[in-house]
Amino acid sequence: MRNTLIFAGSSCPSLAGKICENLGMQPADAELSQFSNGETSVRILTSVREKDVFVVQSGSPKINDTIMELLIMISACKGGSANKITAVLPYFPYSRQSKKKSHRGAITARMLANLLGVAGVKHVVTVDLHASQMQGFFKCPVDNLHAEPLIARWIRHNVPNWREAVVVSKNAGGTKRVTSLADALKLNFGIVTTDRKRGSNMTASMIMNHLDGIEKQPLLENMSSSHTPNGAPSTPSRPSRVPHTIADAQGSPRRVNGPSVHTSFNGQASSSPGAIEELDEETDVPEYNDRRAHEVTHGRLVQGHIVPDDFPSPTTSNADASVEEDPMAMSHASSFFASQPHALGGSGDAASSDEEEEILKNPRIEHMITLVGDVKNRPVFIVDDMIDKPGSWIAAAETVVKRGFAKKVYCIATHGVFGADCLEQLQACDCIDAIVVTNSYPIREDKARNASKLVVLDLSFLLAEAIRRNHYGESISPLFQHTD
Repeated sequence: MRNTLIFAGSSCPSLAGKICENLGMQPADAELSQFSNGETSVRILTSVREKDVFVVQSGSPKINDTIMELLIMISACKGGSANKITAVLPYFPYSRQSKKKSHRGAITARMLANLLGVAGVKHVVTVDLHASQMQGFFKCPVDNLHAEPLIARWIRHNVPNWREAVVVSKNAGGTKRVTSLADALKLNFGIVTTDRKRGSNMTASMIMNHLDGIEKQPLLENMSSSHTPNGAPSTPSRPSRVPHTIADAQGSPRRVNGPSVHTSFNGQASSSPGAIEELDEETDVPEYNDRRAHEVTHGRLVQGHIVPDDFPSPTTSNADASVEEDPMAMSHASSFFASQPHALGGSGDAASSDEEEEILKNPRIEHMITLVGDVKNRPVFIVDDMIDKPGSWIAAAETVVKRGFAKKVYCIATHGVFGADCLEQLQACDCIDAIVVTNSYPIREDKARNASKLVVLDLSFLLAEAIRRNHYGESISPLFQHTD
């Protein structure tokens, strides 16, 4: 391509080299170094005047250094009178910080988008943003490519009996991504959810008893007020209907009116024959039998692993610790009803993988994990946008194998971040048969060599075609289509 230069950052030189090879080009010359105090130095060794410049830089273990290197390279090209500068970010850094998680939190992804704009970026090409609405953070066009066609093609060619498989989401936040792949492959899908188990402790029961007393108090006051101060009986009030709640066919609560209750002159409640007939009619609610109820499977999760039903609960000792009605214990037990912390705005999927990992590994907390979907004797594809921590992946894999009796489990993600010993733990898990990621994030060669289950898909063809179409002003819509 004429008047086009592609610069490779230090985070992914191999991926940038493959992109240039697919385009029949050579990476442009640039000198990247650091001073003794850690400052980043960039020198552009070729003319960029009136050229279409693409800078390929992804995330890396030294994420902040790669970001500064990217910004300095963009600024240097802008100072060299480049015609247009496009940032190619296979993995967008800080993409998980796209919303406030506390009142004093920062939306770091938006700040990085602003930094790129100030540096001089005119276009951004990335792959599978953690949240697609992040495109609104930029003042320039953003091409958010998808690795789904590449993953679907690999499944068709490498998974035996893939037409019988089930695509499973390991949390509620990833259902949209899972259903998209399931629709593309015309497969069924399922979901695994994890909830903290609420132990049946004595202090919680005492709180319920106190709440019951509070609810009954107005009724007693109404009954005692049925007599006037001079002892004469009061005029019976208009028959009232006592509301009660039943469940509809979907299991949702529905409030209906109960029988007519008359207050007699002696202060006791009595029901008329008509009310009794009405009670029989209204309370005769048909029993709904969910034909798909057998596809909901529950399991116990302790320290991130599925345990048998007779496994001793870690909350047993805490549950029997207090029996007397101690005010301090009552105050402590009030946290039983405390809502779980969510991100501002009400979404419950904002917890980071580090927080999720700490909760799952807490030996004092038992979780209830639920599998929705029939996976018995079928291959299972557990899909998410990235693999960073192993806890939730291992828990989902053990659930579909030990509880759902799945045949094989494939852990599939676009970005293989593999923090700490994540890849080693996934490799050691007997319930996982394959780990499929792309090369959007650099993986150390020694780690990849020791992981026999690891499969790395190449994104260079997708990114090279996106660069070519961007340079010539062609539509990128064909890149989102599935091909065999």
